[in-house]
Amino acid sequence: MTYTISIIIPTLNEAGNLPALKPLLAQVSEVIVVDGGSNDETVTLAEQLGMTLLSSDQGRGAQLNMGATYASSDILLFLHADTQLPESFPKFIREYLASPNVSLGAFALSVEPSSALMQLICAGANIRSRLFQLPYGDQALFIRKSLFEELGGFPELPIMEDYLFVKHARSKGKIVTLPHTVTTSARRWQKLGPIRTTWTNQLMLLGYSLGVSPERLALFYRSRGQSFLRRLIGKLSRDKGTDAIL
Repeated sequence: MTYTISIIIPTLNEAGNLPALKPLLAQVSEVIVVDGGSNDETVTLAEQLGMTLLSSDQGRGAQLNMGATYASSDILLFLHADTQLPESFPKFIREYLASPNVSLGAFALSVEPSSALMQLICAGANIRSRLFQLPYGDQALFIRKSLFEELGGFPELPIMEDYLFVKHARSKGKIVTLPHTVTTSARRWQKLGPIRTTWTNQLMLLGYSLGVSPERLALFYRSRGQSFLRRLIGKLSRDKGTDAIL
């Protein structure tokens, strides 16, 4: 049996990236763009390219869930708009999900434009993904739609929806990171610099593990300035163990 694949792409002002994804239309059953209120040409471009367009409230979890609900295929592939998939990706996905022991899969990560430091960061991400069975959303997560529905979809939170979803999926079977690589834009590392961005991401995990709510973490994440670490540690020391962090 050949399983069909739906690609779901959450967007917010991604007009510059959508044209590069047009070849995907010939490789899968459908490409669904779920827009969160873009004010550029994202919506117009998605329609012109022949992609299925849905509109949602902002929030990646809500956008991904809407796309999954609409999707008609057996397999769901969640793709960031600035990420390019490897050649023959449908074949790889079907091969790995043919195993009943596999609950979810993702690809290895690479970034363009690259550098020695970015290669080191990607290597670390791929080790984490394989060793701890914990890939992130920029690695193009894929899952059977039936299991996605059983899991209840992504948590509709302002941050860390992919991290929590993957942890939930891990309770249902093995999570595999394929040897094949996706290539994603370095733009989010370029905003603050690779080291600072990586450190910020780790702080998010630390804060969550200590009981800080995703809503509060999102506020810190969006105000990433030089005082980020000082303010987060101060908030943790004041609020841990109180209702303020819930």
